Amino acid sequence: MADALLGERELSKLRWRCRRGLLENDLFIERFFQRHESSLTQRQADGLSRLMDLPDNDLLDLLLRRTEPQAGLDDAPVREVLALLRN
Repeated sequence: MADALLGERELSKLRWRCRRGLLENDLFIERFFQRHESSLTQRQADGLSRLMDLPDNDLLDLLLRRTEPQAGLDDAPVREVLALLRN
């Protein structure tokens, strides 16, 4: 089930969830959706949602490689999505 692609409604909710206060974060996220939305899996959506729980500045530090995921965020789904966001 984790490899199941997101449906249109799930994708729409995820896009809404990913709206950020910092333009820099929005640029990373928009590029991510342009490249990967048609192939996004439930597992990746879960990883992305967990990243969206971070404050804007902490998320930007991860996206710019100033920091790496710590403790509760340091797992395969988060690292997979983070790699996609960074590229």
